[in-house]
Amino acid sequence: MPNWQTEINLAKVSYYLAETVAIQEKAPESQRAKVQPQVHYVDATGQIAGRLCSNSAKRLLSGDRVIIVNAEKCLLSGQRSDVMNTWLEYLKIASVVHPKHGPFHDRTPNGMLTRMIRGMVPRRKPKGMAAMKRLRVYVGIPEKLEKMKFSGYEDSNATKPSAYYVQLGEIAHRIGWKGGSN
Repeated sequence: MPNWQTEINLAKVSYYLAETVAIQEKAPESQRAKVQPQVHYVDATGQIAGRLCSNSAKRLLSGDRVIIVNAEKCLLSGQRSDVMNTWLEYLKIASVVHPKHGPFHDRTPNGMLTRMIRGMVPRRKPKGMAAMKRLRVYVGIPEKLEKMKFSGYEDSNATKPSAYYVQLGEIAHRIGWKGGSN
């Protein structure tokens, strides 16, 4: 790497560090002590996918860990036929040259939910890469997490009758997911 590129990279890093220190110094003493990262155990059952993902992305970017279970029971709003057709159209997006070059479409509910959250964080920046490493999404509840107490986000709860929503597991099953009982 040429010397001038190294100087630019060092300047960027020092600017970022100085900006972080300045933000921390401006914060009151009581808020500086609260920088302890937390672990959020989230049950996606009956939660609207977009709101669940935006709340999770916000917490990931603030430095917390987020563990989501029952991804297949997460809900997408809209008419069943429109939602299914949208996902089927999404699968048609492929490389002109060869499919091995991507894009790769997740067909599992946990992969689909992870991809939604990934779209809400700056994944190519170090902050976003670190945030995505703090995320775990599971189909069902793993044995090691059965004893944990799960909660959801209040503003993510479905408010309409269930006929207005489609479960993520049902969509995944329709586009090729082999798991689940749907």
